[in-house]
Amino acid sequence: MDKCSFCGREKKDTNLLIAGMSGHICDRCIEQAHGIVTEELQKKGDFDVNEIELLKPVEIKDFLDQYVIGQEDAKRYLSVAVYNHYKRLKQTSKKDDDDIEIEKSNIVLVGETGTGKTLLARTIAKMLHVPFTIVDATVLTEAGYVGEDIESILTRLLQVADYNVEAAEKGIVFIDEIDKIARKGDNPSITRDVSGEGVQQGLLKLLEGSIINVPPQGGRKHPDQKMIPVNTKNILFICGGAFDGIQRKIGQRLNTQVVGYSASKEKDQIDADNLLQYIAPQDLKSFGLIPEIIGRLPVLTYLNPLKKEALQRILTEPKNAIIKQYEKLFKMDGVKLSFEKKVFDYIVDKALEFKLGARGLRSICEAIMIDVMFDMPSQDKKEIKITLALAKEKIEKINVQRLKAA
Repeated sequence: MDKCSFCGREKKDTNLLIAGMSGHICDRCIEQAHGIVTEELQKKGDFDVNEIELLKPVEIKDFLDQYVIGQEDAKRYLSVAVYNHYKRLKQTSKKDDDDIEIEKSNIVLVGETGTGKTLLARTIAKMLHVPFTIVDATVLTEAGYVGEDIESILTRLLQVADYNVEAAEKGIVFIDEIDKIARKGDNPSITRDVSGEGVQQGLLKLLEGSIINVPPQGGRKHPDQKMIPVNTKNILFICGGAFDGIQRKIGQRLNTQVVGYSASKEKDQIDADNLLQYIAPQDLKSFGLIPEIIGRLPVLTYLNPLKKEALQRILTEPKNAIIKQYEKLFKMDGVKLSFEKKVFDYIVDKALEFKLGARGLRSICEAIMIDVMFDMPSQDKKEIKITLALAKEKIEKINVQRLKAA
């Protein structure tokens, strides 16, 4: 009588019995063995710091250059931060005799909408060997109010790390839209600022490093719920925000500093078109971030506004450039797609006109391509060329106000 060599069940008591060279295994034992293997692999983790090949800052920047056009300063800051983060992780896994502990340097990226803050974060995620997640600060509220608690940030990181706590404690978190939790004003109010200063206060313990009890599935904390303790001491936090209007704060500060005989000379040296390059911690404070949170984000860098030349390069040069994506979409249907060179100039001019940044390039491209993409699968054409006349016709046809609000 055939029976399972592991549990002893006879063939009639199983759904499936697989025969081997000198024994059998049933479907239940296969499922149980699969569960054990999965659990053991999770314990070992895919994020072994000692097995990571440490990329140098120049190599990290070279990788970013393939996907992100310009923004040299921001890429240098990020490359150094990630490199130092890996070195810190290697230090924590070894014991040194000098007892010098390297502290982490959290980063804040300031830049206008569509300049590439989130793209930089996503590109860094492609090359990392540690858990990485992007969270949105706009959904966070003070504990006890409708919205997500601060701990939900760590829940996302745990999910990425397959609930391997040791791996999650060495991860990197990108907090987007950090400017949206700025203090709403210094005037006393009868209502609580539960999505502004309250969230900033809650983020303090996360950014600096402490043991946080995290609900495994997210959501609200309950007295009987099992919590997962996560130590944030070695988690690197990168924050990004548009900080709309902070240029006025920078301009006011620069004007007040310019005093004396050299006033006119210094004013001439200031680039009024790109005030973000002069950003300083006191500007974040005047914008509405509390001093405690600014102190926990010691590395401050900026992203340049995108000019015409940069936008033209973004359209065609990066590995995942918008035009390359359309060409691939058409190629999948056996159609060769090409563009007149003047079309690129027209798209960039419209993006600058609507002040949408790089994100606006896709909105404009979609408006031009939508009818062509609708008709193309039903036609037998093997080649399609987008002309300037066609691009102008499609843009003039759409509702300009809707495009501006995209």
